[in-house]
Amino acid sequence: MIISIIIPALDEAATIAATLRRLQPFRESGHEVIVVDGGSRDETRAVAAAFADRVLVAPQGRARQMNAGAMTATGAVLWFLHADTLAPADALDQIDGARARGDYWGRFNVRLAGRSPLLHVVAWAMNRRSCLSGIVTGDQGLFVDRALFETLGGYPDQPLMEDVALSRRLKRRGNPACLPGPLITSARRWERHGIWSTIILMWCLRLAYFLGAAPRALHRLYERQASRPVRRRLL
Repeated sequence: MIISIIIPALDEAATIAATLRRLQPFRESGHEVIVVDGGSRDETRAVAAAFADRVLVAPQGRARQMNAGAMTATGAVLWFLHADTLAPADALDQIDGARARGDYWGRFNVRLAGRSPLLHVVAWAMNRRSCLSGIVTGDQGLFVDRALFETLGGYPDQPLMEDVALSRRLKRRGNPACLPGPLITSARRWERHGIWSTIILMWCLRLAYFLGAAPRALHRLYERQASRPVRRRLL
């Protein structure tokens, strides 16, 4: 069974090589890696070309990029991974085990790679909340049976909360497999603007989305906050 690993990227030349190097043993075992670039202005595509089976270009936006990758994938399972995330060596064995147990979608526990001890608490809360709610975020490496993904129409074409929206649809077919991982993901957004500020922002965005706010409006708010000057850094 082939697993297709799909990585959306945008200006990730500094980080994507490390992510892709971790995936080379999977390629050597017959699985495939697809990088979908959203119009990078750096060397992302050139760097990825040395480590991926295919490098595609798609309209910017994670949902659009991941759907474009899924359309060209040949695997029976789709695994969506962020460009700044390191996979454990047994990640595909964990997915195979979940499928053998009858789970056709799921996610991994994550560990944030920053310096602050508080990030361990953040990661624990993310992992616990996901298992209890059945909602998976992009950092957690959602995987799904390809036939099920296509039946549900893939990721909805929205600029934010696309992972939450897909999780809601998938939950109707069963709860996600919560795999131990861990995926080691960058804590750069937490470190850039502060852990508590980022927590408050993400919870406000998530609450607004659940209350019916339009994803495009939330995306504009997210972008405004992300572009604010950095006032402090973690020590």
